Amino acid sequence: MISRPIPQKNRLRRTMMFMNAQKPGLMKDAYIYGADSIILDLEDAVAENQKDAARFSLYHALKNIDYGDTEVIVRINGLDTPHWQEDIRCVVAGGADGIRIAKCESADDVRQIEAHVLAAEKEFGVEVGRTLLMAALESPRGIMNAYEIVTASERMFGCAISGGDFRKSMHVQIEKGGIEMLAARGQMLLAARAAGVQCFDTMYPNIDDMEGFQEEVIQNRKMGFDGKSIVSPKQIRFVHETFAPTKKEIAYAEKLVRSFDEQADSGVGVYTVDGKMVDIPFFEDARRVIALAKACGVYEGDL
Repeated sequence: MISRPIPQKNRLRRTMMFMNAQKPGLMKDAYIYGADSIILDLEDAVAENQKDAARFSLYHALKNIDYGDTEVIVRINGLDTPHWQEDIRCVVAGGADGIRIAKCESADDVRQIEAHVLAAEKEFGVEVGRTLLMAALESPRGIMNAYEIVTASERMFGCAISGGDFRKSMHVQIEKGGIEMLAARGQMLLAARAAGVQCFDTMYPNIDDMEGFQEEVIQNRKMGFDGKSIVSPKQIRFVHETFAPTKKEIAYAEKLVRSFDEQADSGVGVYTVDGKMVDIPFFEDARRVIALAKACGVYEGDL
């Protein structure tokens, strides 16, 4: 049986790739593509009369496949279905790193899931607190309650918007530039940053439209997302490259860190670098850029 390392709330999650938990062949090789996280799906990808079979396949995959450094998250069925409690028992018993709560709309939803996760951890002898949580926000109510949702549990590491269901609830279609979801994306990002958790954008539905996909990924990064849900291995490389700091960003961050260390010795708190005024918040962001570059494997400096 495979023993997985303790999940980390703040690990690198540029890509979260969905895989059908009903298909052993997909789950067996999911780690080879290089996504930071995979989401084994028990919800929409599995037909109603195949839920038990999917849980069976999922449990044995979790127990017997070495996913290496790839994080394994399971999307469980919603609280409005008869499946979610058995989903949780399967996920916890199998040793997955975390649970994606589908159609999450309130802090009470999170607390209800958390209570069953805790019970399952005790039932199966899993270290209490090991199973992380993330919330999928798929409705106006979920977006409006985003901050309460992401602060409802110490297990919560992040939230993601689900574009398909959200667009349906808003009576809109996909638009070039994503204007139909900008307000929701922005509100979710604000809630995540206020709570100190990660935030992920929805998957891009047209796998063959790489130009549209790339435009959306670039917009995601500019807005401040930590990563993106994806559905195809061919989307991974572009997301990883886009969310990694550029050489120019890294060089400027290094300059900020070194200048701050020099100025701190002389008691100066506000000064200029390359003609721009900087202070402590700039230094903290520079440290974040360098840490991200290291996590992405693109840092070659010595800080």
